[in-house]
Parts: sequence; structure tokens; C-alpha cells
Amino acid sequence: MTIKTISDSERDPSQSTDGAESPTDAAVDQLAGLLPADALEDALKGLEPEEITGPGGLLRQLAGRVIETALGAELAEHLGHPPGGMPQGPNVRTGAGRKTVQTDLGSVAIKTPRDRDGSFEPKLVAKRQTRLAGLDDKILGLYAGGMTVRDISEQLSELYGVQVGRDTVSRVTDAVLEDVAAWRTRPLDAVYAIAYFDCLMVKVREDRSVRTRACYLAIGVTVDGDREVLGIWWQETEGSKFWLAVLNDLAHRGVGDILVCCVDGLTGFPEAIEAVFPRAWVQTCIVHQNPQQHALRHLPGPQEGGRRFEARLPRRQRRRRRDRAGGVR
Repeated sequence: MTIKTISDSERDPSQSTDGAESPTDAAVDQLAGLLPADALEDALKGLEPEEITGPGGLLRQLAGRVIETALGAELAEHLGHPPGGMPQGPNVRTGAGRKTVQTDLGSVAIKTPRDRDGSFEPKLVAKRQTRLAGLDDKILGLYAGGMTVRDISEQLSELYGVQVGRDTVSRVTDAVLEDVAAWRTRPLDAVYAIAYFDCLMVKVREDRSVRTRACYLAIGVTVDGDREVLGIWWQETEGSKFWLAVLNDLAHRGVGDILVCCVDGLTGFPEAIEAVFPRAWVQTCIVHQNPQQHALRHLPGPQEGGRRFEARLPRRQRRRRRDRAGGVR
């Protein structure tokens, strides 16, 4: 597949609105005009797949060239003149440093331009940055899937050829903790039309072992009809005392009233809701109401069900069933 075919047929039509072309599409069209399809096919002729996508292959070298060109454009904007142009002041270019950045394609060696004053702060690849955007998301995705730090490091090395140490993986995952803490303490609306409270027993990986923990979940429906996850809390077991702590936490974060609270049949739960939100109407979930909850317990077993069915048959049919069963024996 060539650059021309990519620019013409591989784009997602949903990403364009009213014929507007994104900067990325414009760049692809410009590159397709500068590099005709025939010239690209001639350049790729005779290359092995490993020479194109492998370590040190064509894709990684092109990625390095693109990054270096973007960094050079950032420095030109910072200095106010292009390479070889008239300096606007005493600050000028002074060579480039070498570094290796980890990308989705693997390790890419680049040259980072520098200025004399050291005031240049690149945005694409910042100083002391060794990973491009996108790799951190993959690390977090693997970590959320339950993989250990060691497994993530080995997986990235096998899939992308990227050497990411365990300390680096730990720093990436720890950086999310601040966002998680901010989300858990964010302000909430003053009134919610409906709030669903439930506890799920979930198996989680903790300290290199799998444990079953109680996940307290609160989902609210705003007055505009939008659903919102109010919070997630973890405990060893479910109990009405901790639900009281959850309700107090919601009240401290700005929730003044809830019209309807949909809960299960946990003992003491309605009293906990009344203590924090006295005007809320407590609705027991239909799944947890007694007739539905104990319906399976009243169903007959296989043998008992067979006897009941046979008792409802006429006497002649019952005799035939018994004779037929005796003949089979």
C-alpha cells in the first residue's frame, strides 16, 4: 500500500466534517505529492519485511526524521529565524544532542537541536523525556489488565522491542494516582434524581496474589437525565456501616439530596440512607425483592418435579408410564 492509497482510501470518513481536512490529512496529501507512488514503490522494492518494520528499519528511521524535522521547526520558531537565516539576537543554534526515545514503533534514535542560551524547551520531545505520547497509555492499559510491573516490561520488549525498566513502569503508573485521587474527591451536583448503590465481589490482583474484595459502586442520574459514576470504594466485605461512610462522603462532596435511592436488601441500608438523606425515597431493586430473590429456592428438583408432573397425569397415562419404565429396566 502506498502513501497515495492511504491518503485516499484508509481515512475514516467519520473523522471529517463538512469536507474539512485535518492537519494530519493535509500533511499526508502534501507528502503524497512530494513522493509519487511509483517512486515509493521503487524505493521499497527488494526490501525484506524486517528491513521495513524491524529494529533500525525504514519505519523507525522515517519516524526519527519526522521527529527531528519537527524539533527543528520548533527551534526555528523559538529563535525567530530558519537555519542559515539572519539571527535575531545573540541566541543561535549550537549543534544537536543524541538521544533514544521509546515509541509505538520501538526505539528511535534522534538528534535534538540545541541553542546557545539553553532556553529552548521543545514540546514534542521535552528535555529528559525518553518516551513519546502513546507508550504511557499502553503501559497503563497493561497495568489495568492485571499485569505486574515485570510482565509489562517483558511484554513491551517482546512486542515493540522497547526496553522499559521496572522503575519507569512504576513511575508511569504512580503518576495516575494523583488523577485518581482528584477524581475521587471531585465536587458533585447538589441534587440527583436517582442514585443506584450496589456492591460487587470482584477478584483483584494484590501483592502477587488474587483476592476477592468488595467493590462499592454508586451511580447517579442527574436532573438532566445523564448518568454519572459518583464513586468507587474498596473494602474486604459489604456492610451497612461502610455504606454510611460512603453516603457521608457524597454529602461532603456537595450532594444535598437524592430523590430515589435504588438499593438491594442489605440489612441496615435504608436506615443509613435516612440518616444522611432523610427525604430520599428508598426503592428496593426488583431483582432483590423477596418473591424474585427466593423464586429459585421454591422450584422443584429434577426428581421432585418428575413426581409432581406425573401426579397431574390421568391414572391410565400414569400406568402406561410405569409399565414402559419397567420394560426398559
